Amino acid sequence: MIYDLIIIGGGPAGTAAAVYASRKRLQTLFITSEWGGQSIVSEKIYNWIGTNSLSGNELAENFKKHVLANSANAENTNSTLEIKEGEKVVSLSRTPLDKSFNVKTESDEEFSAKTILIASGSGRRKLEAKNADKLEHKGLTYCASCDGPLFESMDVAVIGGGNAAFESAAQLLAYCKSVTLIHRSDTFRADEITVEKILANPKMKAVKNAEILEVQGEKFVEGIVYKDKISGKEIELKVSGIFVEIGQIPNTSFAKDLVPLDEIGRIKIDAWTQKTEIPGIWAAGDCTNVLYHQNNIAAGDAVRALEDIYLHIHTK
Repeated sequence: MIYDLIIIGGGPAGTAAAVYASRKRLQTLFITSEWGGQSIVSEKIYNWIGTNSLSGNELAENFKKHVLANSANAENTNSTLEIKEGEKVVSLSRTPLDKSFNVKTESDEEFSAKTILIASGSGRRKLEAKNADKLEHKGLTYCASCDGPLFESMDVAVIGGGNAAFESAAQLLAYCKSVTLIHRSDTFRADEITVEKILANPKMKAVKNAEILEVQGEKFVEGIVYKDKISGKEIELKVSGIFVEIGQIPNTSFAKDLVPLDEIGRIKIDAWTQKTEIPGIWAAGDCTNVLYHQNNIAAGDAVRALEDIYLHIHTK
């Protein structure tokens, strides 16, 4: 069987696409290794539109329920949506004569489709320091927009020196007592105007040439220890929260032999349509080279892609 569409990924982008594909009656196969995306680890999410707050697990469960309700798996005899959960995609290739695409999973199954939507997301680059793994999600987090409000009136640190780090700091300044940005180099990668504006805030401080050595705390983050790489001195900073913004690792290795990626492995797209440089393949969410990565943005990107995929299948 050749599907109209195969969707890869079970986060906000993939699940939004699955619901839309079902409603548009596209013969669709939805493949995901897990539900929810990166936010599954968040204790509370405050920026998912339509919900005041919910946990990452609740969000993932809501994604799953919504997709299943629109699928053939729910004994919906009119549904054109099939689901393969617990399956990881390992390769993507063209079929002979370039008529369609082949998707191969870890269990060695192969599926074919006229079009592909890659919504495989990304993973945060982890902080490598003593106790960082132990205190992850216990004051050490990777999402200021998701978890920032939990640290109202507290002292926090942001690790990183790019635009993402300064944007996280800007969000945190709205409700935190103080924000200290710690960067490993002597120059910031963020735009100069952004750096200047954020550092002008009296609650903001920046530390350069710092190597993170340890995250302090027993049950919850209590502080951070870093080494000044110029003087060699170890410095202890008391904070209640640590927000890590040192980059993301896109989940795109399965597509790298077919779909053009940028220098850090993100799929290059046309932001008007979500098309990749390979006709018949679209991508949405954190696996792409868009400027901002958030749940609501990923879902919207996927809807845009589905609208374009539908037109591609039915009008071209």
